[in-house]
Amino acid sequence: MKLQQLRYIWEVARHDLNVSATALALYTSQPGVSKQIRLLEDELGMEIFTRSGKHLTKVTPAGKKILKMAGEILNKIEGIKQLSRDHKNPNLGSLSVATTHTQTRYVLPAIVQSFIVKYPDITLNMIQGTTTQIIDSVVNGEVDFAMITEKVESQSNLIMMPCYHYSSVILVPKEHPLSQLADVTIEDIAGYPLLVQVLGNETIENYGIGKAFIQQGLKPNVVFNTGNADVIKTYVRAGLGVGVIADVAYNDHDDSDLAVINMSSVLDVFLISIVIRKGSFLRSYMYNFIEAFAPHLDRRIVDEIMSLSSSEDQEKYFINIDIPTR
Repeated sequence: MKLQQLRYIWEVARHDLNVSATALALYTSQPGVSKQIRLLEDELGMEIFTRSGKHLTKVTPAGKKILKMAGEILNKIEGIKQLSRDHKNPNLGSLSVATTHTQTRYVLPAIVQSFIVKYPDITLNMIQGTTTQIIDSVVNGEVDFAMITEKVESQSNLIMMPCYHYSSVILVPKEHPLSQLADVTIEDIAGYPLLVQVLGNETIENYGIGKAFIQQGLKPNVVFNTGNADVIKTYVRAGLGVGVIADVAYNDHDDSDLAVINMSSVLDVFLISIVIRKGSFLRSYMYNFIEAFAPHLDRRIVDEIMSLSSSEDQEKYFINIDIPTR
């Protein structure tokens, strides 16, 4: 068994069983990849992939277990390389972070600016995507860690560390009729189109404001939804409806032409977490980036969380830790 063979099967799985795409990504030949996979299967005495002719069609049950272990081995190998780099050049390297538009646009600029000043020789890659894309990038080792809001199904190879809470905010133009009311009710809002910033595949019915509509026997008139708060604010300014966005995306100075409708009782509180692949080696500057984003996650706490074996233990760890609100 060769390390190269493990890398080949891992990359083939990551490229949706497309051997040609895998060979292209690894700068090698398609026949070479296919041959090494066959040699590994022959040595193990089992199929990792099922085939239809020359094409791989799916991963076998045994293959799923082998791929999981192969990923862990490759992750450890990368950790050894990272350890060497950290020892020889602690302030030279790269950091890849996957997150959403809201975090990239509103929360991270000051953190990134300070990081670049402190680590001018670190190549920083900020990758935006949906929650599914972000999680896949962590699982596949394409990024060092990610920041997400949505809850994901518990995965044994992922570690989640809560960072801070934030909530929604309702926005209308300053001259809007709702801004003139002392107390705004769901019935008041029901008369207007809604422009909603959503998380992933969630629908308005899954949010507090949507549930409030249902409780009153009303149907929310959602005319537009997107994950981009800037777009929502633009449409609110254009008079196209009442906006519901993350409060971290609202700024008193930049958005002074918009009025905030106080309806905290029907708005959600969200928790954003950092997601890291279990067994990952974190270099010193990675710890510093995490702590800048979430000050309670210092190096000691991160190491302790990384050492816990189950997601249940990870959740219990934070029970007595005060998670801030941004």
